[in-house]
Amino acid sequence: MIQPDQTSIWIIIIGLAVGSYLLRFTFIGLVGDRPMPPWLLRHLRYTAVAIVPALIAPLVVWPSATEGQPDVPRMAAAAVTLGVGLWSKNVLAAMFSGAATLYGLLYLVG
Repeated sequence: MIQPDQTSIWIIIIGLAVGSYLLRFTFIGLVGDRPMPPWLLRHLRYTAVAIVPALIAPLVVWPSATEGQPDVPRMAAAAVTLGVGLWSKNVLAAMFSGAATLYGLLYLVG
């Protein structure tokens, strides 16, 4: 792997910081004191629902712990989490049951 030089790394860090600041400033500084239209609020309501699966799916399908190979404990834990979440409508119950399934199967399977 080729190591980038320090200047490139700092340019990337500063660019990401400026981009993150401008993205947040758009909503907080420019739009923060005005009411948002109903259609935008309706779409923003689903942001968290879309972000969480987007963060979790790669960890289940291509786990780095198994070098990208899907395995039974992670797939089973994801299925149990989804099932308990749909059945109970309780986020904490789904998370704890999925974690218990993952760690239990990792202990049993090895």
